[in-house]
Amino acid sequence: MRGRCAAAMRHLPYFCRGEVVKGFGRGSRELGVPTANFSEQVVESFPSDIPTGIYYGWASVGNGDVHKMVLSIGWNPFYKNIKKSVETHIINTFKEDFYGEILSIVITGYIRSEKNFNSLETLISAIKEDIEEAKRQLDLPEHLKLKDNFFYLPEGKNH
Repeated sequence: MRGRCAAAMRHLPYFCRGEVVKGFGRGSRELGVPTANFSEQVVESFPSDIPTGIYYGWASVGNGDVHKMVLSIGWNPFYKNIKKSVETHIINTFKEDFYGEILSIVITGYIRSEKNFNSLETLISAIKEDIEEAKRQLDLPEHLKLKDNFFYLPEGKNH
């Protein structure tokens, strides 16, 4: 585990910006944890050697406020995906979907490697623990200082 953590941390902080696209539709419906999905092109732009797993950091939609987030990079073994995905759960309640908006993220830390689960309930429980861990970590000064560095787009710029 220590090797995966070191490999993950070598890439952090990692900044990314891209359009929100429709994902598998499972986050809200099955898990109660809505996620924003990046397009395949954005996923493919991530470093090829960044370990799959659960990360945390900061996220902003469009020119909106910056919120804590938890992020999954990987294959979602519980769902047996054949394509790698990057799914961001923003720790905030939004009134509506934001497909087509620009999502800006900065990944500041690593929680755990990707793993399979025996049931939907254990998966949901792990996700809730990941969210709580992200909240705790993001209150630390070394993560708070990255909150505003990347997020505000110059007027008139979309990307």
